Amino acid sequence: MNTSIKNIKNSMAVALLLAGAVTTFPGCKEDFLQPEPLSFFEPDATFTTQGGLDAQMAISDRQLRSFWTFNNTTTDLGRPMSTEYMFTDVAVAAKTDDGNILADIATRVTPAVMPERMPFFWGESYNGIKYANTVLTYADRVKGLTETDIKVCKGRALFHRAFHYFSLCFHFKDVPLVTKLLKNPKTNYQSTKREAILQMITSDLETAVQWVPNQSQMSLTGLVNKGACRQLLMKCYLATGQWDKAIAQADTLINLSGYSLMTENFGNFISPYSEVWPVTRNVIWDLHRPENKAIGANREGILVMINRNETDMAIKMEAIRNWGPMLDNVATQTPDGKQAVRFYARSNTNYRAPYDYNRALGRGIGVIRPTYYAQKGVWYLNGVNDQGDLRHSTAVGNWVTMESLKYNDPSSKNFGENLRLVSSTGKVLCTDTIRNWFGYPHYKYYIEDPVATRNVNNADHRGGAGDWYLYRLAETYLLRAEAKFYKGDIAGATEDVNTIRRRAKCTQLYSSVNIGDIMSERARELHMEEWRFMELSRVSYCLALSGKPDEWGNVYNVNSLEQNSYWYQRLQHYSDFYNKGKVTVKGRQYTIAPNNLYWPIPQDDIDANGGARLRQNFGYSGYDAGTPMWQTWQEAVADEDKN
Repeated sequence: MNTSIKNIKNSMAVALLLAGAVTTFPGCKEDFLQPEPLSFFEPDATFTTQGGLDAQMAISDRQLRSFWTFNNTTTDLGRPMSTEYMFTDVAVAAKTDDGNILADIATRVTPAVMPERMPFFWGESYNGIKYANTVLTYADRVKGLTETDIKVCKGRALFHRAFHYFSLCFHFKDVPLVTKLLKNPKTNYQSTKREAILQMITSDLETAVQWVPNQSQMSLTGLVNKGACRQLLMKCYLATGQWDKAIAQADTLINLSGYSLMTENFGNFISPYSEVWPVTRNVIWDLHRPENKAIGANREGILVMINRNETDMAIKMEAIRNWGPMLDNVATQTPDGKQAVRFYARSNTNYRAPYDYNRALGRGIGVIRPTYYAQKGVWYLNGVNDQGDLRHSTAVGNWVTMESLKYNDPSSKNFGENLRLVSSTGKVLCTDTIRNWFGYPHYKYYIEDPVATRNVNNADHRGGAGDWYLYRLAETYLLRAEAKFYKGDIAGATEDVNTIRRRAKCTQLYSSVNIGDIMSERARELHMEEWRFMELSRVSYCLALSGKPDEWGNVYNVNSLEQNSYWYQRLQHYSDFYNKGKVTVKGRQYTIAPNNLYWPIPQDDIDANGGARLRQNFGYSGYDAGTPMWQTWQEAVADEDKN
């Protein structure tokens, strides 16, 4: 759903946004979030019909994908997920021509200045909560619905609300709790303690698991199902230190819910432009083709976000544009001084079909780039670069390296030779290796745009719309491994991780795993599916709860994670940008601080909430440990009832 950042930042300031006084429908304009008097709307008339309730639920479902698809063409900041990954061990900001590049996170991120898409995670999370609260408020009033129908609607709404609060808890920590629609604007919110919110949404998800049907009982794919509720409940159990309950949910998903890992080729083999970039059919490639993600033969997908090309509801993800290297750029040259890779339209006389990287791979601009760890280090196990791992295999066409491409300017003496970073004379052939020179998972990033493909004059294939996983069973195995690790069942945790590795045809397996091994396997398996920063924040909290050491022997305190956390240590050990303190772009040095584990509460919303003070996070301007906040979710709900 298209939303303006300006209006999103007013989400708490207006209170009507949180109260849900305004509804939206597919195709709405960006100004739908502008505050308007309550009397302009008749929610009682709209939401007491099945059509109105269904529309609101559809908005909730569609909104989930916005964290991967939202873009403002005016600012071109990239997708929200790009911002999320800038705070991780696997990626950094890479737009080297941008004077505002988010490299200097340690000093740049403040309550008043939240760069890139950081405000989106605040505003859209509260939007999602508003949509869910609307359904929870009106579901009982819709005539003609059976008791079972009402429970299904409310169960799905509980999932959506829990999903967004889970994000807020691990992006922003202690936040205002809003559980209902308000009759009057409220500007005296207090923050609610994170532990209390986690307790509430865990209870809500236990209810949702009971009320929402299994996918096998549903005629449509893409709606919240019982499996998705279990997956999120599992994460909540981990976040509340209930390891046995987390394992039980995983056992049910893996053994009793009709899901299974895909271990053989299936569905349609989609391999366009094989003369440019040949793909040997393999299960990892099939698993990540958008055309195969939501089909019945796919038993691994738990919840798929539907996003189909050339439909009214489609939103182009432009995955390769955001996450791929900037190939068509003068910064990378041939040994004889020509541009290394050119994107020619098919109508151009220099066009050569076997070198049509524009259509075969897509046109990246490097909004973010992977760290050395993400490209190379993480793929080593037992001291061996695992050549069998399909997720990192150039041999089968799943992974692109710069050296696997060829110079494609027919006028160059080096035409048809493989790219190289350094010439035979020792000259460095790329002047911007941050943005223009890195490898990436083609099997994840490539989503064809049929419109661009058909246009013979087009040389700008940014990537189309495509179904995307929110949850799949591979993550269930890794969540169970994590729970087993916290319990001390290292053998069980190791087997779960190795199950994922065997499916990927790895030649190297673990003999024993620690938390770092589990998080590294998540990096390999769940790239651009998991919210990597949020998951690192969650795991930092869970690890501290467990009292277990990390791979370097550190034990953490849940009450001082803003000063030292597993997230921060991973960045210091694995990021070749944040841990060196020497890489500078446009005068901005790549830096990150321990307190950046939690993002600041937006100052605009603190100022607008004039009747009380929201608690600011440690390390940011306005932090005051004495700021009152609700210690239980029941207190926060009771305060809402006073409005």
